[in-house]
Amino acid sequence: MPAVLSDPSFEVAAAAAADLAACREQLRHGSRTFLAASLLLPRAVREPACALYAFCRMADDAVDLAAAGEGPGAVTRLRERLARVYRGDPMPLAADRALAEVVARFGIPQALPEALIEGFEWDAAGRRYDRIDELEAYAARVAGTVGAMMALLMGVRTPEGLARACDLGVAMQLSNIARDVGEDARAGRLYLPRDWLREAGLDPDVWLARPEANAALATVLKRLLRHADALYARAGQGVARLPLACRPSINAARFMYAAIGHEVERRGCDSVSQRAVVPGRRKAGLLLRAVFTVAPAAAPRPEPPLAATRFLVDAALATSPAPRPARGAYQRALWVLDLFERLERRERLNLQPPAGWR
Repeated sequence: MPAVLSDPSFEVAAAAAADLAACREQLRHGSRTFLAASLLLPRAVREPACALYAFCRMADDAVDLAAAGEGPGAVTRLRERLARVYRGDPMPLAADRALAEVVARFGIPQALPEALIEGFEWDAAGRRYDRIDELEAYAARVAGTVGAMMALLMGVRTPEGLARACDLGVAMQLSNIARDVGEDARAGRLYLPRDWLREAGLDPDVWLARPEANAALATVLKRLLRHADALYARAGQGVARLPLACRPSINAARFMYAAIGHEVERRGCDSVSQRAVVPGRRKAGLLLRAVFTVAPAAAPRPEPPLAATRFLVDAALATSPAPRPARGAYQRALWVLDLFERLERRERLNLQPPAGWR
């Protein structure tokens, strides 16, 4: 065995790489849109992004358990785990260890994942939203936080870049809301702004008791989708501020989630009796488009952050990434992942390893 494989530092890197790989595996069933877009990211961003998304899934599941009465202490335990992560003493679980490495390495403030948990708690409480700014406050927590954290992974630490990343997260959440109106209503949830429903001639409580697709609801959904489109356009300006290698992936996420709204409209804005799904062929075309899309020039006078996301931008700007010495260990973990994948491919192809590996 080569000396490098018996080096203690290699063993540490191998353990870190295994934790990142475990996080990626957790996302294979249920986060396919993220995984598809993440394939366009450079590995140095893709792997820590998987760690963050694994935490997001874990947080969502914990709050769902609490809401169902199956785990009343689930959210408390989740916050305790998060506190240990930020103390540098994670629980002996792959997701926790990977998250601890990522938040320290990239300087992700604790306020961001805490805000995410708060948004999930709003879900569990069945919170309703009277105005669009209140809905944006919810979307900022459950999706804007993810946008801000992803921006930090890509090295974006400017007010404009972070604001646009939050815009994208909020827009994506609005697309999801438009798609899931019927599914949410049957679960007793209503995310559409209640004042918009009233303006369209619908009583929110009466409609929620007997949800149905109609022309009045269609006007509300179109209004919501136009609001999302405006945020997607703002987010597009932020793509120009990203590293070149990261732009295709973020464009892919932007195009694919916007396509959800376009599919809702194509189906007559009936999100009650059916659920809009973007066909696989269309997704493949959007991925290809993302690769070849040139980012627009950054706006000379960029828009300020949404009022709902300003606290996320401020929190992200108040932190700094880890000192450069941490980079060596992290990069070595990524190298180990590459090594493991190469060996796995050779094994699948039934090839003999090169001289020196035995």
